[in-house]
Amino acid sequence: MAGSLKPNPMSVHVVAFGNERDGFSEDNEQSSLIWTYLGRSALISETESNLLLNSANHTGNPVFTEYQACVFGNVRLVVHDCPLWDIFDSDWYTSQNLIGGADIIVIKYSVNDRSSFQEVKDSYVPMIKRALNHCSIPVIISAVGARKSEVPCTCPLCTLDRGSCVTASEGIQLAKELGATYLELHSLSDFYIGKYFGGVLEYFMIQSLNQKSSEKMKRKESHKCHGVKPPQLEQPEKMPILKGEASHYNSDLHNLLICCQCVDVIFYSEDLKEVVEAHKIVLCSVSHVFMLLFNVKSPADIQDSSIIRTAQTLFAVNNEAVFPVSSRGSPCGPPVRVFVKDSFFCFCLSDILHFIYSGAFQWELLEEDIKKKLKDPGEVELVLEKVKCILKTPGKVNSSKNCRSHQTARPLQLCDTSLRLFFNTHVLADVIFQIQGATVPAHRAVLVARCEVMAAMFNGSYIEANSFLVPVYGVSKDTFLSFLEYLYTDSCCPASILQAMSLLICAEMYQVSRLQHICELYIITQLQSMPSRELASTSLSVVSLLRKAKFHNSDCLSTWLLHFIATNYLIFSQKPEFQDLSAEERSFVEMHRWPSSMYLKQLADYRNYINSQKCHCIVM
Repeated sequence: MAGSLKPNPMSVHVVAFGNERDGFSEDNEQSSLIWTYLGRSALISETESNLLLNSANHTGNPVFTEYQACVFGNVRLVVHDCPLWDIFDSDWYTSQNLIGGADIIVIKYSVNDRSSFQEVKDSYVPMIKRALNHCSIPVIISAVGARKSEVPCTCPLCTLDRGSCVTASEGIQLAKELGATYLELHSLSDFYIGKYFGGVLEYFMIQSLNQKSSEKMKRKESHKCHGVKPPQLEQPEKMPILKGEASHYNSDLHNLLICCQCVDVIFYSEDLKEVVEAHKIVLCSVSHVFMLLFNVKSPADIQDSSIIRTAQTLFAVNNEAVFPVSSRGSPCGPPVRVFVKDSFFCFCLSDILHFIYSGAFQWELLEEDIKKKLKDPGEVELVLEKVKCILKTPGKVNSSKNCRSHQTARPLQLCDTSLRLFFNTHVLADVIFQIQGATVPAHRAVLVARCEVMAAMFNGSYIEANSFLVPVYGVSKDTFLSFLEYLYTDSCCPASILQAMSLLICAEMYQVSRLQHICELYIITQLQSMPSRELASTSLSVVSLLRKAKFHNSDCLSTWLLHFIATNYLIFSQKPEFQDLSAEERSFVEMHRWPSSMYLKQLADYRNYINSQKCHCIVM
């Protein structure tokens, strides 16, 4: 399509952000705002509109679609349509260049998709404002669709509120904050597209062309006078890309069951034979039945007779002397013996525990495993019903359909409880960390499952293996709490770059590589989002971060920080910390610096020339 455009230096660049669909529609691409406008605009001939829509391409970047056409005779129109906001998270430089090169920005959302509007308002409008950097680029906010009046979905598993609409006053307020023009398009009809949206867009296009024409005349006069073109500033090198490490939260807990480490529960059959070993903390994290069994909750706390009845009919805690004395267990005491009253359930208990430890969401796989052991469909159904009762949330009715609906749920989130409930609490705690004069309770099973260093510490010949109180050195209490929170929840949210670096150091100390990657990505994201003025005035020492990253074997982060210093050479070269770079680091920064020394020399020569007597206008 680009080859059909008439050669002409004048062009208009439009960047459209956002998704105007409400999330429930299955319309094809031709129902989008930009697609419809380009196909119906009176500025574009029918033949050309068909060509540009048929040849729309992703230009090697799946985040946006690029359209090109001729308008006003021979003016080049380039439109980048970005329906996904991922471009800000995946490639900040590309999104910044898109916004910086735009003549007009269009922000679009569906009035029936509040979550999309809230994301625009809270996360991305501030980023667009920062990227515009006080430039006077016209912005159009387009609220698309007729507001629906359905009653909101009451399903507890539904994460979307179909009855929640974005009001016109909210859109107008957002437009005021951006200094934008607000439009409501009730449909993508000829009236709203051609005369309403198209009229406003084309008005700004004409304004942009007039401004460019004026600037072009000034440049021509300047060139006639000076006779020398200014040097062209090259683009900075692309920053290294850091890839995150996939979560292994499920497999960590499943391996805990397989390895039988830190066992504090042993299940027995009716004939007193040992069936399987387990851990209170994991069982209680997914089931109120086990909370009752191990005295984490009392019947008064549950107030659900079906759960209480399940606990009483299926299990019994037995500490009679008929059981052999075991040397296994934590410093808190030997494992708890649990008698399983139902023989069929006991026969399948190993598979049921594997299901629970794997996240309690692979329901169909559990059905298949039980069917292999119990040939009678009636027996299979009875066992599955008991599993549903164990996993039941108080006050709610569980069904097979409900269990299957959780197959895509997060680990250990089938019930209202999870390992997060036991983070930094004394409930079931079997180890106490002493740090900076304070105490932090924890659970050996979680620590051993999630951290290899902790596993070696508590299962080896170290003194911690048999100690209830364990001192911690070389890390602050807040940092260690954040570290433990990651082990329990598989997530963390540092409050600052310095806290993220402290957490990275702690993760390196305990060899938790995924947490190191999370901290690295947080530091990089925060530094990337800092505008130049803030970067120049901040007291944060990037060179100090570089030193710590190298010392603690964070090679990816240290390489990225060197590129970051080189890309912002004019800022960092003026800071005292720049002198602390080693000779090798200084050589790397000088080689990859932006702007390059060659460009700065050419710029100085150009400025000297235009200020000299040789370039004064002959007429003057």
